[in-house]
Amino acid sequence: MQTLSQSPLDPAFVQNPYPFYERARAAGPFFHWQDYGLTCTTSYAAVSALFRDRRLGREIPPEKQQAIPDHLKPFYAVEAHSMLELEPPRHTRLRSLVLRAFTSRRIAALAPEITDLCDHLAETLPDGEFDLLRHFGQRLPVIVIARLLGVPEEMGDDLLRWSNAMVGMYMAGRDRAREDAAVAATESFVAFMRRYVDQRRHDPRDDLITALIAAEEAGEKLSTDELITTCILLLNAGHEATVHSFGNGVKTLLETATPASALAPERIEATVEEILRFDPPLHMFTRHVYEDVEVMGTTLPKGSEVALLLAAANRDPQTYADAARFDPARVGKANTSFGAGIHFCVGAPLARLELQIALPILFRHKPALRLTEPPRYGDVYHFHGLERLMVRAD
Repeated sequence: MQTLSQSPLDPAFVQNPYPFYERARAAGPFFHWQDYGLTCTTSYAAVSALFRDRRLGREIPPEKQQAIPDHLKPFYAVEAHSMLELEPPRHTRLRSLVLRAFTSRRIAALAPEITDLCDHLAETLPDGEFDLLRHFGQRLPVIVIARLLGVPEEMGDDLLRWSNAMVGMYMAGRDRAREDAAVAATESFVAFMRRYVDQRRHDPRDDLITALIAAEEAGEKLSTDELITTCILLLNAGHEATVHSFGNGVKTLLETATPASALAPERIEATVEEILRFDPPLHMFTRHVYEDVEVMGTTLPKGSEVALLLAAANRDPQTYADAARFDPARVGKANTSFGAGIHFCVGAPLARLELQIALPILFRHKPALRLTEPPRYGDVYHFHGLERLMVRAD
């Protein structure tokens, strides 16, 4: 296995990580990323297999668990109840209860409301040059999740600020200032959500918090702490993924001069899938190895950790013809952007729905939309999203 070095903080890498992924791919299906100290894979086949292999998981093995520093305990007290960080049987219980509330029917029922919101956001975009992320891309998902949960949408700015601070815990180059900001945001978010959960227990409404409180299977219910963590996870993960996907997608559509026909009702689903494949919002997903596993001739030893490089897998030429080209008419295997197996993103249907509705509405209202400066990606690896998206629509 070859060892490669690439700082995730290098500005050139942040703006375009794909050349490094191709260099890594040339080393074989697996390589050692020196800067992370991790075995990584760029292979679509390996990523797909490892997502589904129950000999790997998200929970840190007991022998590798370390004491949590006092200043981070509030953050990890919330993480302790996150489906994303758990394995069966706790994961099975939590996910089944959440899915009883966060149903496909509930998500589909949001379509008219999302349509009206997108129309409003598009109609009220500023004249002249403006940041499309600030005025549309960031507002859409935070308003939708606030309405879904049943919390005031005027809290959107606070929810957005807390979310951005908390996901800072997963970014390369994390320092004490970022940790302190994440903990402060966590404590504010928990206090806010606890107040609303308490209210809904005494005053049920037609919202997701009430549905999560009522969700029951075999006599099991979500505890208050589990419910709060689930709401925070739905906002943080869903918001980050949708904002980045929206920004990356609009950037790609404009830079490739994709015709409006790609956003037609019969084609929008395929176009959104290609956006998610071509430049996804999450580039790395790690898993712990619980038993020795052999994949594509490489042995992953028990106790090790492997990084699945989703964006690299999405451009694997063994899976996708002309993989580095954006092709909204592409037909082929599902991308890896939302994961697979038991940890497949529970919010993926909502993120897809928002993109499928938002993009056609935006370009119908603003057919002359164009970039006014080269878009720049934020220094947020292993996420991948734009700092801003400056455009004109006239």
